[in-house]
Amino acid sequence: MKFSLLDYLIVIVYLSGTVIAGFITSRRQKNSRDYFLGGKELKWWAVGFSIVASETSTLTFISIPGLAYKSDMTFMQLIFGYFIGRLLVTVIFIPAYYKGDIVTAYDFLGKRFGQKLRKLTSSVFIVTRVLASGVRLFATAIPVHIITGLDYPTSIAIIGVFTLIYTYMGGLKAVVTMDVVQMFIYIGGAVAALFVVFNGLPNGMADVLNYASQSGIDKFRIFNLDSGNSVLGFLASPYTVAGGILGGTFLTMASHGTDQLLVQRLLGCKTKKESQKALMLDASLIVVQFAFFLFLGLCLFAFYKGAAFNSLVLNSTGINLTSSDEIFPKFIVENLPTGISGFVIAGILASAMGTLSSAISSLASSTYLDLFSNAKSEIFKKKEILISKLFTLFWGVVLIGGAMLFRDAKNPVVEIGLSIASFTYGGLLGAFFLGLFFKKVNEKDAITGFILGILVMVFVIYYTNVAYTWYVMIGVLMTLITANVSYFIRGLSKKNS
Repeated sequence: MKFSLLDYLIVIVYLSGTVIAGFITSRRQKNSRDYFLGGKELKWWAVGFSIVASETSTLTFISIPGLAYKSDMTFMQLIFGYFIGRLLVTVIFIPAYYKGDIVTAYDFLGKRFGQKLRKLTSSVFIVTRVLASGVRLFATAIPVHIITGLDYPTSIAIIGVFTLIYTYMGGLKAVVTMDVVQMFIYIGGAVAALFVVFNGLPNGMADVLNYASQSGIDKFRIFNLDSGNSVLGFLASPYTVAGGILGGTFLTMASHGTDQLLVQRLLGCKTKKESQKALMLDASLIVVQFAFFLFLGLCLFAFYKGAAFNSLVLNSTGINLTSSDEIFPKFIVENLPTGISGFVIAGILASAMGTLSSAISSLASSTYLDLFSNAKSEIFKKKEILISKLFTLFWGVVLIGGAMLFRDAKNPVVEIGLSIASFTYGGLLGAFFLGLFFKKVNEKDAITGFILGILVMVFVIYYTNVAYTWYVMIGVLMTLITANVSYFIRGLSKKNS
């Protein structure tokens, strides 16, 4: 079924609503603290929902069902690690952040080691976030392109501009407010889509089980106990039990403990306890959400009678699908009834805009608070809000342009996005571990460890077949080992001098 006038109207009303929300929440902003931290008055439940919306994005909405469609449920191993990682962040990182007046994740490193490391880690975050968020924004353009026929640059621009408008006006408070709304929109859209899928299966759940058993693999398999034929073979598999759970744990400690994208929200809560409640709400919801989207992929597999994704044809073009990411968009445009189609697309836009707005706000806050807030110029003190908004505008434009780089991506975009994030997460998490647990290590040792940890990941990514789920743990170990070796050598030098 083609996108109808009603569907377009639903999407237009949603996009217009985001702009109105940005205007309403822009009131009573007096300084950068209000703009970037919501005045530290954010409700814990709103922050919890906001984190779910921020980390979900279109990567989850369209790519996770595609992963289950072409393989099985072993991605859930990573999600169990996600839960454990959030629990550890709640116990270890949040108390450390609330001991002092911390305004960004990297402010903690500045207070522990010095401003050089703070600015270095913030700069690395900025580069990584631009690339990773570019992938996420591009992912949203896939269903918009398929449904409307607009080219990718136009689709990306429409999504990016509306997101930038409300983020620019309202700051973090607008981002969190819209995240809460957007989470319920995209979940509602996905549930509506699942209902339509089941309606199209003559025997309902029996068909899902039947096609899953006929596929040649156990598509309901969650735990992959295969250890491979060698150590290298084991490390090359992303979804083994160890790779999934350990990888998910370390990835989450990095993303929720060191990435300003999510830490910014946790710092916006009134107290340490409320911040911890927000993260545990997120931890509970995220397990259910990923299980739901994987199950949706298995239902789509039954709907299309077990056909390989690259044998399916997009009816409007007659062209075969080239990526598993296109399966759910194909279903949306061809099978959802009028009205529901618009609601689901609004959900896809909501999931993407929640993440994109978070990226823009976190990039602007890290740039201003970590790199420029200590500037002696009086203009930074008198024009805080204006300069904060200009940084927001700048990074919004950069992200929209960066999304164009991934137009020819063939791998599932969720894996591309996680790989980019894992590239530097190991060094960042290792630096935070040094600050938390290694009291004798100084700034020079930490910088040495951080840089070498990232350089090792360059080698691992480009010259080995190690799966992305191992990236963070390898980076952490190299950072910790190098920093402590530096400390040991420094100690020997002092003794011999």
